[in-house]
Amino acid sequence: MENANQVNLSADFFLNKLEESKVHFERALDCKHTEFDDLYPYMIEHPQFFWYKRYVAWSELLTIVKLCEDMEIPWAERFEAHQAEYVAKRVMSSKVLDCWYETNDTREHVG
Repeated sequence: MENANQVNLSADFFLNKLEESKVHFERALDCKHTEFDDLYPYMIEHPQFFWYKRYVAWSELLTIVKLCEDMEIPWAERFEAHQAEYVAKRVMSSKVLDCWYETNDTREHVG
C-alpha cells in the first residue's frame, strides 16, 4: 500500500511540475515575466533575449515531459491535441510559436 501511495505522490508531483512548466512556456511565449527575467535581468537589453527565454522554457517543458514518459505518467491530456503533437515532435518551430494557442476560432493566453 505504501508503494502505491509513493507512485501517486510521484505522479502528482510530476503533473504539477508539468503544469508549472507549461505555464512558464506560455508566459515566455507571451513575453510576460518569468523567473528567467529575475535570473538574467541584464538580458532584457539584448534582442535575442525573448528567443532565448522561449528556448529555455521549451527545454524545461520537454524535460518534464520526458520524465513523465519515463515514469509512464500520461502527460498529453494536459494539453490541447495540437499542443501535445508539437511537444511530442520536440522541435520548437515557428509553427509552435505562431500556433500554440490556436483552437477552432479563438486565441487564449495565460493570465
